[in-house]
Amino acid sequence: MTIKDIDAVIERLREAYKGFVEPIVTKVAKDNDPYKVLVSTVLSLRTKDATTMEASFRLFEKADTVEKLNNLSESEIEKLIYPVGFYKTKAKNLKKIAKTIIEKYNSKVPCDMEELLKLPNVGRKTANLVLAKGYNIPAVCVDIHVHRISNRLGLITTKNPLETEMKLREILPEKYWIEYNDLLVPFGQNICKPISPFCSICPIIAFCDKVGISRHR
Repeated sequence: MTIKDIDAVIERLREAYKGFVEPIVTKVAKDNDPYKVLVSTVLSLRTKDATTMEASFRLFEKADTVEKLNNLSESEIEKLIYPVGFYKTKAKNLKKIAKTIIEKYNSKVPCDMEELLKLPNVGRKTANLVLAKGYNIPAVCVDIHVHRISNRLGLITTKNPLETEMKLREILPEKYWIEYNDLLVPFGQNICKPISPFCSICPIIAFCDKVGISRHR
């Protein structure tokens, strides 16, 4: 695949997207609330979307603002977000994040990459999602699906998510930056799986170089 094919690929992925379940962060982002995007993204690490969604909404019922989150104890947060993966660690991190945002950013989630990365345990994936889905600022969020599929297509050749982000920022039209993650996550969950992807029903197979694929369905 070459970058000249990107318009056609995006169009086909948009059509396929209609048949997928929306990623949890996409659902949460419909409120246009950077705080909720940040929290749900933290909760989503190594956790299935259904579990993340239930935990996020339980937490937001009690703490729909950073001030309310800060007022909860770690144990209260733990109970609300259980059984997300590493719920004890995430409860501790959320408590630290809330305290930092209140003390250093006047209770407002930063809208700048460098400032977001200063928050406890916030990495580039989370920061980019906050920018893109919370503030509608063009940002390329790279998770395992975006990294794997972009390389599998032959669009890029990179070794890690950071390299993938930088390369996509270089070649991907900015109008697709926010949407790219939205489209590739459910596509990767349902069709372009890590092992033995469903190439027989792939809507973009005509554009795919099948890099690294040894077995498919």
